[in-house]
Amino acid sequence: MVGLPARGKTYISYKVSRYLAWLGVNCRVFNVGEYRRKIVGAQLDHSFFDPHNPVAIEQRLKCAVLALNDMFAWFEDVHNGVAIYDATNSTRSRRQMISDECRKHNVEVMFCESWCDDANLVDMNILEVKRTSPDYKGIKDPQMVLDDFRHRIDHYSEVYEPDPTVEEYDERLASYVRKINVGSQVVINRITSYLESRIVYFLMNIHIATRSVLFSRHGESMYNLNQRLGGDPDLSPNGRKYADALPSLISKLLGDQPLTVWTSTLRRTHQTAAGLPCKKMQWKALDELDAGVCEGLTYEDVEREYPEEYAMRDQNKFEFRYRGGESYRDVVLRLEPVIMELERQQNIMVISHQAVLRCIYAYFLDIGPDELPYLKIPLHTVMKLTWTAYGCDIQTYKIDIDAVDTHRAKP
Repeated sequence: MVGLPARGKTYISYKVSRYLAWLGVNCRVFNVGEYRRKIVGAQLDHSFFDPHNPVAIEQRLKCAVLALNDMFAWFEDVHNGVAIYDATNSTRSRRQMISDECRKHNVEVMFCESWCDDANLVDMNILEVKRTSPDYKGIKDPQMVLDDFRHRIDHYSEVYEPDPTVEEYDERLASYVRKINVGSQVVINRITSYLESRIVYFLMNIHIATRSVLFSRHGESMYNLNQRLGGDPDLSPNGRKYADALPSLISKLLGDQPLTVWTSTLRRTHQTAAGLPCKKMQWKALDELDAGVCEGLTYEDVEREYPEEYAMRDQNKFEFRYRGGESYRDVVLRLEPVIMELERQQNIMVISHQAVLRCIYAYFLDIGPDELPYLKIPLHTVMKLTWTAYGCDIQTYKIDIDAVDTHRAKP
């Protein structure tokens, strides 16, 4: 990462990390600020970042080198993957040091600069840092935080050397992407590998505008009552009650804000969304996991008719693929366009199915493949997602209408 403070570098770092890990890529963020806080403590006094403070310069360099060495040790352990080195890296000499060290360890380098000269965006980022950064834990006066952080930015600005424009690049220099004013413009150079192209594509789609993403399973279906897999059944009587109650809850959560509802192509999601007075879109990618030859069967039927497959499913549920059907990994891959569009949009409500929502939930909450297939996504419950600089918060709202419990615990 490259950029002045309050440019969203940490936000970008953790978003990219969650995205790549969700796709199955080994990924880890090495945040130099965390090393600094461990070694010298949280810094409220901006003078620590003064480029004319020789003691602080030495301490900051020590933290940067420790993070870099830990990154190389991590690569030795995992052998392949993506490490995100999250720091200002604000001078060409620092970036050259990183490039040289990476070359010694056979690590390919891609620089990602977040550049912003919009004062309103910067102030908004500073206040978000105040809310989530350990440096300002317990500080209640937002003006104090704004003043201190602006001084910190001034110190970095004094020595900041943005990467040169694309016209100045030659083939010897590293791959590079520059995201300007939170994505109003993106400049790229020498993007040559598959992973680099996926990262650039992702960076072009994310934004930090205030919005809400809501998730809900369809109302209880007739198949849910019988614990049957898949199919295209109608809602049960209680499922229809949930559909009738849903518009009132959504109105309380969002008020008059515009909302678009995404559903699968299956009847039970359409019936659940029918009463919501807003634009609706169908996504084939939001259809439930395909159970193949086991569609319409109960788990007892599967155990009796396909005992070997039933046993294999419990051994590795994420990778298990029904005969003629899908695995959770397959669902993750087909959901990537949905995730990209969710990152681009404003207020969205997704009404889908248990397996699909597990995969989406795991992406936003950074949950690995071992736990993903066992996430509890109850019926007749709405989940509201909120972004922070370091992750996502989620709130749940249960509508008091009876429904069966379709959750099966990890064996």
